[in-house]
Amino acid sequence: MKTSTIKVPYLARVEGEGGLYIKLKGNEVTDVQLRIFEPPRFFEAFLLGRNYSEVPDITARICGICPVAYQMSSVHALEDAFGLTLDTPLRALRRLLYCGEWIESHVLHFAMLHAPDFLGYEDAMQMAKDHPEIVTSALKLKKAGNAIVTLVGGREIHPINIRVGGFYRVPTRRELHNKLKEQLEVAREIAIVAARWTASLPCPDFERDYEYVALSHPDEYPYNEGRLISNKGLDIAVQEYPNFFTEEHVAHSTSLHSVIKSRGAYHVGPLARYTLNYAKLTPLVKEVVHEIGMGPTCYNPFKSIVVRALETLYACDEALRIIAEYQMPERPAVPVEVRAGTGHGCSEAPRGILYHRYRVGEAGEILDARIIPPTSQNQKTIEQDLWQFVSSRMNLPEDKLTWQCEQVIRNYDPCISCSTHYLKLSIEQE
Repeated sequence: MKTSTIKVPYLARVEGEGGLYIKLKGNEVTDVQLRIFEPPRFFEAFLLGRNYSEVPDITARICGICPVAYQMSSVHALEDAFGLTLDTPLRALRRLLYCGEWIESHVLHFAMLHAPDFLGYEDAMQMAKDHPEIVTSALKLKKAGNAIVTLVGGREIHPINIRVGGFYRVPTRRELHNKLKEQLEVAREIAIVAARWTASLPCPDFERDYEYVALSHPDEYPYNEGRLISNKGLDIAVQEYPNFFTEEHVAHSTSLHSVIKSRGAYHVGPLARYTLNYAKLTPLVKEVVHEIGMGPTCYNPFKSIVVRALETLYACDEALRIIAEYQMPERPAVPVEVRAGTGHGCSEAPRGILYHRYRVGEAGEILDARIIPPTSQNQKTIEQDLWQFVSSRMNLPEDKLTWQCEQVIRNYDPCISCSTHYLKLSIEQE
């Protein structure tokens, strides 16, 4: 029986370095490995002994694409440890900041990193030669997200205005209106067109029965707060995360694989948020969903490109709502009373839930840190997708099958660098 392999030494159009290995025996898939070989960067170790106030700026450096997510999860965890509750205007500003990051990240992914797969191009530069209007519109849309992060976060990359308890400085109502409102109104119209366009892309017929996990808030499409729920019965407080989720080390990856205890792989990100929280989308987004024929649930990972466009539209719409209702807070942050304790935080990064846990000493020093990014939580699911996808497409030419396998991985927009935080070393001697 013939044995063959599919090897992609370096995956293109993902953040970080990784490879793909698939082993075939006849018409059967015998092994699938998403190989992540970046060295761990030990951010959790860097935090030990640091004062709690340093954590948001340090964790922002974990990712240049999603720094806000790392900051938000970190401050929520520390505020949980200190028993802090934010004023409503400060909470609204954090949602606005998250809107900016979602716009930046989602547009980068669906227009530059993912769309070339659907249109048969090696990269966005090649695609731009034939479709310059796609790239031009995407850049204009992304700039609206950049503008939000710059104004609210203090700078465009690795924001510096976020602190435990709120912000170092808050914008005035005039600043929000003068610097963001008109740009976001234009961006919202571009996002509507983008959603229609992504829905028109040729999409493989492929679905799986995922266990979706996402935050769920009673009144909002989730960004910063809520309970962790799934479509298969999970419903827990963020503080219960360690009781239900665990990480496993696999030989072929420097990143751990997360699983739900006694259940296995699960799926986080846009498809999970959308399916579990569809009712919380704005009327405008639902109108576009109806127009493009999406429906309130989606189990085809290739259609994540459409959901990212829809979430971009939501972020534009939500940002404009927040700006219209904004009242400048009396103070940029609530007082922090340092105390020893453990805090848990979870927010919805563009790629999915990002969990932080910190144990803090009496003087506010970090005694223990745990950071579990979305890519670590999706890796086992990605491998299972590949296993099923390849098994049903053995008749494809090898070059086409390899291309589509890479596309399966890019459905998740994996942040490979972000996932390599921690490595458990085991030495076994005979």
